[in-house]
Amino acid sequence: MSIARVEPLTTARALRGPFDYLIPERLGEIRVGTVLEVPFGRRRITGVVVEIAATSELPPEKLAEPIRVVGTGTNPDLIDLGLWIASEYCSTPARGLGLALPPGTGTGGERTRFRVEKMNSITEAGREALDGGARLGAKQKLALQQLLEGDLNGRQLAARAGIDSTTLKRLGERGLIERRQVHVRRRPEGSGVGAAAANAPELTAAQSEAVDRLVSGLDDPGGGEGVLLNGVTGSGKTEVYLALVEEVLRRGRTAIVLVPEIGLTPQAVGRFQARLGDRVAVLHSALTAGQRFDEWQRLKAGDATVCVGPRSAVFAPLESLGLIVIDEEHDSSYKQEGDPRYDAREVARRRARETGSLLVLGTATPRPESWSRLARIELPDRVDGQSMPPVELVDMREADPRQGPIHRRTWEALAEIREKGEKAIVMINRRGFAPWLTCQTCGHHWGCPNCDVSLIVHRESDQLICHHCNHAETLPRRCPECGGTTLSQTGAGTQRIERLLAEELSPMPVFRLDADTSAGPGGHASILSAFDQEDSAILVGTQMVAKGHDFPEVTLAAILDADATLRFPDFRAEERTFSLVTQLAGRSGRSRAGGRVIVQTLAPGSPSISHAATHDSAGFLAGELDRRRELGYPPFSHLIRIQLAAEAEPDVDSAANLVAARVDDALPAGAELLGPAPMFRARNRYRRRLLIRSTTRAESIAAVHATIEELLADRSLKNITLAIDVDPQ
Repeated sequence: MSIARVEPLTTARALRGPFDYLIPERLGEIRVGTVLEVPFGRRRITGVVVEIAATSELPPEKLAEPIRVVGTGTNPDLIDLGLWIASEYCSTPARGLGLALPPGTGTGGERTRFRVEKMNSITEAGREALDGGARLGAKQKLALQQLLEGDLNGRQLAARAGIDSTTLKRLGERGLIERRQVHVRRRPEGSGVGAAAANAPELTAAQSEAVDRLVSGLDDPGGGEGVLLNGVTGSGKTEVYLALVEEVLRRGRTAIVLVPEIGLTPQAVGRFQARLGDRVAVLHSALTAGQRFDEWQRLKAGDATVCVGPRSAVFAPLESLGLIVIDEEHDSSYKQEGDPRYDAREVARRRARETGSLLVLGTATPRPESWSRLARIELPDRVDGQSMPPVELVDMREADPRQGPIHRRTWEALAEIREKGEKAIVMINRRGFAPWLTCQTCGHHWGCPNCDVSLIVHRESDQLICHHCNHAETLPRRCPECGGTTLSQTGAGTQRIERLLAEELSPMPVFRLDADTSAGPGGHASILSAFDQEDSAILVGTQMVAKGHDFPEVTLAAILDADATLRFPDFRAEERTFSLVTQLAGRSGRSRAGGRVIVQTLAPGSPSISHAATHDSAGFLAGELDRRRELGYPPFSHLIRIQLAAEAEPDVDSAANLVAARVDDALPAGAELLGPAPMFRARNRYRRRLLIRSTTRAESIAAVHATIEELLADRSLKNITLAIDVDPQ
């Protein structure tokens, strides 16, 4: 007797699995990771096998049998990983397992399947019929002549020669053609912008040393803890990854390469595909359901041995995993926003530990957590021998407010770029035209009716838009309070900067990259490609323009309002500001033409700004770690955030107080509860936040998880939306 322990793929928190089912012989081999359709009460549901057992607490006659096998399932090690995520990030087993299963699983059956097509090929009898003058209709003869060139499907034959299905059916019945079903791969569209040549360039001495040290780590991966590849922008980290991946493949093992956001890093993907060809599969959310399914199946079958993608690619179903690379490891997009709120860097560390793989984390701006925790390999110089570009700090406190958001020094530098026929990148980390609309007569301010935030002016659509709930209304011409027409659009966003640059620097092309212009499949890549193809142009945008792009013609990087991120009430504000300024500065001066950087700021003395201006990562991180040690923030503690929301403010207040009291009672020694604290209203819901700061991570996570599950089970949090975030970013 074999028992399958099945975890139902349902989001209901109250449902506690796994449940035992008796495995019948008719279903063939069932193993951990197999997806089944099972009877559950009066329903049929989808579940995944998490354990095979020999006995059950129930007698065999009381056990139901699975109805059928649904799809291919996944690797047993990924089942363990999914269950670990559910526990580590205070989620449900179904949500954790859903991350590891084939695309489409758990939504009432595996809806996405292989695409099957009938292919036609000429047989020996068909060739003899053509040569020997056998009786053939005109269309039959034409079809056989077309098939002499190679196999074709019905659609191709119809387009080429007007051949219909009846003709093909008769040829098949006569044995003149062979008709067979084949799987047709739905290939992802190419995303390479300026993809590298297939031949590997000669590595620098520093790159060669880094590769040698990392290759030695393949034999002794250090328990999956990871190695930090700390290289300045332009130091050739991607070539180190490629050399390492090639060595892993030579050893008969497989590799995962994580990039922050697939749309923002098409060059990295293009370089891996150019070097390694069809061995590379790409997994990301912008693929169609069919493309994602086919790429996943290629990885599962071993047809592809390298997976490149954003955070979800950490669940690629590869066997014999030998290497996981996390490029731009500082990037916050590695943290999932929805439940389960996993951090792909920690999931990669767990998977590396369980599979005996080497974990490599690369960046020019390491997180304090990585800097203090990991062994480091340095790439201190750019591969072309160029020095890092000089950074000029422009103090906006001394600027004439009438000159607008762009300082005179920045205008002069941009004019010089136009005269020389070079390229520039300009960043302002705020989209829209202006962040505030106010009436100068009475002081009325336009805010969102659903959220306690300002509406943003969007000139292109002639609307005011909320960036939290997407509420939109027509841009007014008069004040509804006093009827005045003196409406002031204060501040600047990417739309306004784009317009100013286009007017002042015409006919120089200006491209804008932000969430508004890049929506839709291939949006990022098309804008970056257009910028790449111009001889001289400006790319303006939000922080998207700072992420991993390699354009050698860029000789100026300008950051407007560089200290905007410092104003957020977040202990990571200095870290984020340093990273953003350093990363954008690194886009400049990647050729013999050299480059420079202009940073407009109201806080030139801030450690994050001043250290970024001298490209001093070590100095910044030393000071930041001292500050966090004093304040007791990560990496010297662990954080768990509990967020509650409700339509009625009294409801969320009472729920927050109840959760705070119960959690505080359950917390172990070494953990403290902060809050509840109010947050701004969003999407017509009032919000409160609790924060647990702890030096006992595992015990605190378990206490919070158990307490919240109890409160949900007894319906104490009815009508409350609740989210738990371990290691919030």
